[in-house]
Amino acid sequence: FNLEDYDDSEPESDQQEEAEPRVNVFSNIKGLSYYQDEDDDPYLKKTNDDDDEEDEELRIFKSDNMLLVAKTEDDISNLEACVFEADGDNLFVHHDFMLPAFPLAIEWMDYRVGRKAGEPGAGNYVAVATFEPRIEIWDLDTVDSAYPDAILGSNDKKKLRKSRGKPNPSFHTDAIMGLSWNTNVRNLLASSSADTTVKLWDLNTATCAQSYTHHTSKVQAVKWHPTEASVLLTGGYDHKVAAFDSRAPGAVSWWSVGADVESVMWDVHSPSHFFVATEDGVVRYYDVRNVQGGKTGGDPVYTLVAHAEALSAMDQHPNVPGLLVTGSADETVKVWDVRENKPSMVISRNPD
Repeated sequence: FNLEDYDDSEPESDQQEEAEPRVNVFSNIKGLSYYQDEDDDPYLKKTNDDDDEEDEELRIFKSDNMLLVAKTEDDISNLEACVFEADGDNLFVHHDFMLPAFPLAIEWMDYRVGRKAGEPGAGNYVAVATFEPRIEIWDLDTVDSAYPDAILGSNDKKKLRKSRGKPNPSFHTDAIMGLSWNTNVRNLLASSSADTTVKLWDLNTATCAQSYTHHTSKVQAVKWHPTEASVLLTGGYDHKVAAFDSRAPGAVSWWSVGADVESVMWDVHSPSHFFVATEDGVVRYYDVRNVQGGKTGGDPVYTLVAHAEALSAMDQHPNVPGLLVTGSADETVKVWDVRENKPSMVISRNPD
C-alpha cells in the first residue's frame, strides 16, 4: 500500500487532475446553493412585502366592528377581540388574552393605564372581572400581550385566604360580578362583588378610593348614571336595587324587586328612569324620582315578563329610543318595543 510515502505530496500530475470540480454528496441536486452567512440567503430573509402583509392582516379599519367575547372552554378561559367585516359578512378572532378564571363581567374604557398612562389621546382597554377577587385591565391595541397593563386588588394570597368573603375596605375578597366605567370622570371604575361590597377604583393609582357596604348579600350589578357623574345604581341578591350619590353614601334610595337582581341599566333616552332584570325573567322599569320619604322607591312604571328563566343580560339601542334587547338562560334573545311604556315583543330568536 506504499504506506511509507502516505504523507508525502502527490505528484504534480495528480494535483492538476484535482483542479477539476470535486464530486460531493449533493452533486446530483441541481441548483443547490450554499451560504456561509444566513444573511446572504434570500430565502431566510423577511422581506418588506411580508411585513406589509402582516400589518394589513392586523389592521382594524373604521368600517370594521369590534366585539369583545369572554368565554370558557374545557376549563380554559380567555378574552377574544373579534372583528366583524360588514363588507364580506366575516366575523373572526383578531387576537385573544388568557384569563386566570371564569369571566363574569367585562367593561370597555378608553382611559390609559399601565405602560401608556399619561400618554396623549384616548386608549383602547377592557377591564375584566372573574371569579378571582382582582380586576385585570388589558390593552386591546397590543397583540400577543402576556400580562395585563394593570391589576386592581390584592395579590397577597395569604391575606386573601384569611379574609375570603369578608368585606375589606381596600380590596375585594370574593368574585367580582359587575363593572362600570365612569364616562364623565374617566379615571373612576366601579365594581360589585360577592363579598357584598361596591368599590370605586382610581385608575391613576390602581387603588380603591371608596368602598360601600349598603347591600346585605352578593352585589351582582353596578352602573354609573350617564349624565350625573357621581350617581350609582346597584343591584344584589338581597332582592334590592339602590340608587345613591357616591359622595354621600348614607342617603340611599331603595327599590324591592322580589328576586335576585341580574342586571341594572339607566335609560339613556330618559336618564330619570332605569331598568332592572331579575332571576325570574322579569324586566321592571322605574322612575328614580318616585321615592317615598326620600328612601323607599315607588312601584314600577311597567313590568315586563320577558323570559321563562333568569334574565341574565339586557341592553338598549343608543340611538333608537324604545328599542330594548334581552337575553336569558332559556337560550333566547328577544327584541322589544317599549315606547310609551307599553312593551311589546318585536322578535325572538334562539342563537343556536
